Amino acid sequence: MPLFIIFTIVTALIGVPIVFALAFGPLLGFSLQGNAALLQISLQRMFAGINQFPLVAVPLFILAGEIMNAGSITHRLVRLAQVLIGHCRGGLAHVNILSSILFAGLSGSAVADVSALGSMLIPAMEQDGYKRSFATAVTAASSIIGPVIPPSIIMIVYAYIMNVSVGALFAAGFIPGLLMGVGLMIMTAFIARKHNLPKQESRATAREVAHASFEGFFPLLTPVIILGGILLGIVSPTEAAAVAVVYALILSLAIRSLKVGDLAKILRRSAGSSAIILLMIGSASLFGWVLNIAGVPQSLARLVIGLTDNAAVFLIIANILLLITGMFLDAGPAILILGPILGPTMLGLGINPVHFAVIMCLNLTMGLATPPFGLALFASSAVSGVKVETIVREMLPFYLVQGVVLLLITFCPVISLTLPRLLGFPV
Repeated sequence: MPLFIIFTIVTALIGVPIVFALAFGPLLGFSLQGNAALLQISLQRMFAGINQFPLVAVPLFILAGEIMNAGSITHRLVRLAQVLIGHCRGGLAHVNILSSILFAGLSGSAVADVSALGSMLIPAMEQDGYKRSFATAVTAASSIIGPVIPPSIIMIVYAYIMNVSVGALFAAGFIPGLLMGVGLMIMTAFIARKHNLPKQESRATAREVAHASFEGFFPLLTPVIILGGILLGIVSPTEAAAVAVVYALILSLAIRSLKVGDLAKILRRSAGSSAIILLMIGSASLFGWVLNIAGVPQSLARLVIGLTDNAAVFLIIANILLLITGMFLDAGPAILILGPILGPTMLGLGINPVHFAVIMCLNLTMGLATPPFGLALFASSAVSGVKVETIVREMLPFYLVQGVVLLLITFCPVISLTLPRLLGFPV
């Protein structure tokens, strides 16, 4: 094993944040090997990794989500979900999942989903008679829908690394994301009947449904505007992110739920979140560059092909690797590291890169809600005050659903590829 990989693993295991471990390993390896030439250009490689026009979409989508959240758009989406299905047994649990589906079209972030929806729905569910641990588990389980339904920040990262159309990836994420939501709602309905969970005593009136639909209509146009603009050739994916920011700002100001004075705080939060992601991309780009120099992707590709030349077997191996990786790494750096490693083998076996993108993104996103280091898991614990181990126990049925949906998406490419093909993307 190359020396720099050993250093990276050791620094990560002793508690160094992964963003620094990815950069520290190669730098220390170059220093000890006396390779001054590579050491000198390492910082240039890190900067080159983030100095890419497509990555401008990342901070813009983060900003759009922050504006929508601060502008009380989230409340409108939750209200819409509540009038539609709040009367069902376990109604608020269903509302939680449906709200995640609706909110996914605004933020593209699982942690943003937990923070925005969990702070509202967990106390509401507890007040309605649900166990706080179950309410937190539903919030954490449904949060993984956010990075799959467009706009998706990790899909932008994947598209940049693997040279795939962002528009095609956005289109490919719709049906898998909805399928995951439906699967979680089916499991919730089963749990609701088994444990006699609460429900609203009466259905919403037609007037209440109409009012909530009107309030939720314009926020729900966000993904339509993004994907429609890309599909019609009016804007590039990066320009679509800028349009999303402008639309979010106009909408929030128009309904008077956002004050101009709030923008400074929103911009600071967005800048902080963007800096973390872009620094991670820079470090992972350096690590990936060093991997290529060392020939690691090619060696692993030969190893996997030596084990099997069957695409189905490769997908099983890749899923196991991604699931384990997702338990320890955030989805962004995992894509940046594993994308160049698995990419050559995937293409050599004839697997569609858009299909594999959805598998990879969903698989790694599931890691956000799994121990030991799932960010969404810890975010939901912070929001609710429930211990992580308690949340994990409550989530066991939802893990089963996520695994079944992942297998369906893995071995039924039509689920991911139908919509991109119908919209005319070359996949």
